[in-house]
Amino acid sequence: MQTKTFSVPNIGCDGCVRTIVNELSQQPGVVTVAGDKDSKIVTVQWDAPATWAGIQATLTEIDYAPALN
Repeated sequence: MQTKTFSVPNIGCDGCVRTIVNELSQQPGVVTVAGDKDSKIVTVQWDAPATWAGIQATLTEIDYAPALN
């Protein structure tokens, strides 16, 4: 299992976090998604067939792209 914690600058409310959780949870292999609107931090855990590239693509598609580190 892989885990990644990252910043999403576009998070502004609890609805934003719900959208991210709902969208990512639909991806096969994504185990957990947690987000915090105040810190704008999201943590995702996944197994195959999910990939970080696929997770990033979904986030970008829904206008919640992760911040570049």
